[in-house]
Amino acid sequence: MHNKIDVVIMAGGKGKRLNPLTNLTPKPLLKIGDKPIIAYCTELIASHGVKHINVTINYLGEQIVDYFKTNNKHQIDFNFIKEAQPLGTIGALKLIKNFKTDYILVMNADLLTNVNLKALFNHFLSKKADALIATIPYQVNVPHDLVETEEGYVTSLKAKHSYSYHLNSGIYIFKKSCLDFIPENTFFDATDLIKVLLSNGIKIINYPIHDYWIDIGKPKDFKKAQEDVKHTKF
Repeated sequence: MHNKIDVVIMAGGKGKRLNPLTNLTPKPLLKIGDKPIIAYCTELIASHGVKHINVTINYLGEQIVDYFKTNNKHQIDFNFIKEAQPLGTIGALKLIKNFKTDYILVMNADLLTNVNLKALFNHFLSKKADALIATIPYQVNVPHDLVETEEGYVTSLKAKHSYSYHLNSGIYIFKKSCLDFIPENTFFDATDLIKVLLSNGIKIINYPIHDYWIDIGKPKDFKKAQEDVKHTKF
């Protein structure tokens, strides 16, 4: 992947749901096991030969900059992009002017995953798409028979079964041209961009993640990750 794709880690969020842990520490620097969440992200990316990583920062961002000054065993060339105001989960990409390739991998900094990024990128290239959303399979089991009604009358009875969904993982690939749809200096989430791309007929594909993945958004996720890291290879 080296020299074939640009990489952006979005690390500007406040992590309010993890208060009080994030009162004095940005969420990407909260430790899972013996190192910060964001270090797992950068090491995963570096394992694919990538040497240059853009990191968007806002809340307590200087702590993230300081961390990598003394913790950079892969000798990554970091470009830190400071948001003057919160720009959502994708808006800060508009501040980056030095993209070197036509493809951009975007990852949230609060993910713990060992997804094969090379396989993900190759899948994207093979489908000749404009954007990719990596997703997590999610199954909902309905415990009872479904009673379907219309205007108060029962129309059918369906046996209990399960539904499968694709959940957004917070990992994306965009062709550089997709960034034209991001407004300047505006709070704009990745989901806003996806909706705009879809409304403009842009081809977006899905990549189901079957590797380990967890979004560390809530205390229970943080606790689960602390256990999982003991017996998962990252």
